[in-house]
Amino acid sequence: MSTIKVLFGTESGNAELVADDIADTFNDAGVKAETVAMEDFDVADLPGAGTIVVITSTYGEGELPATTAPFQQALVEGRPDLSDLRFAAFGLGDSSYETYNNAITILAATLDELGARQVGETGRHDAVSGEPFTDVAVTWAENIAEAL
Repeated sequence: MSTIKVLFGTESGNAELVADDIADTFNDAGVKAETVAMEDFDVADLPGAGTIVVITSTYGEGELPATTAPFQQALVEGRPDLSDLRFAAFGLGDSSYETYNNAITILAATLDELGARQVGETGRHDAVSGEPFTDVAVTWAENIAEAL
């Protein structure tokens, strides 16, 4: 199995911390993974990527973070055939907003629309819960690693 790219988009840095924890959890489970910022990953490489994990926070009133938006835009504009791609998705948000976890919902829907197949359920951290986002992410990643 090739190395799984754990792609993150963030505004404040929390999604990067989550990406690191998810990659560590995968590696501990024997699933080779490495983190890559979305702005450093070429969407043209997705068709041959095998399996990826996408992680993003939701910013403001439901917007994509500055580091997620160009990745999403490249997907929409380039419309690559992702029928050979599998992905897992994890979002960070705040349920006191109507647009709770909107960014990961948009990103996962776009990947699905382009033919990618999702592995497991979308993980979601709610800032209102008071649970540390790293704890929620690690539990989710353990389940995803088993599914891989």
